[in-house]
Amino acid sequence: MRSFEGTRERRAPRRYRGTTLHGDVVEGEFTTRTLVLAVKDDCLGCESVVASSAQAFGEVATLVVAARPSADPAWATSAHQLLVSESLLADLDVRWPPFYVLVDPRDERVVCEGVVFAPAQVREEIAPYLT
Repeated sequence: MRSFEGTRERRAPRRYRGTTLHGDVVEGEFTTRTLVLAVKDDCLGCESVVASSAQAFGEVATLVVAARPSADPAWATSAHQLLVSESLLADLDVRWPPFYVLVDPRDERVVCEGVVFAPAQVREEIAPYLT
């Protein structure tokens, strides 16, 4: 299974801000190509992201982002850094989870995007952009 449409040309932010699931403020900067995975509650594709291993998407920095926190215990035990940041999703023009974008901080742009069906599918789709 693959994503259906090509990447929409657009800029990506250099910095982001959000909170952890516990409400601690997190501020960061994209310094390497980073896979941003948008998730939400009660979403089958999102569950596969949250439950995946830290290496599930290959050799790429990952950031799992939700517009709102979840009380789902799987979120608290995820191997991925989970960030609650509605503003980052808006800045990346991510409108619906499960969705991913690959951010290139050098050019400050989205280089690849798509719908998440499974970690292996995302890993395959982003692989050409990581070399």
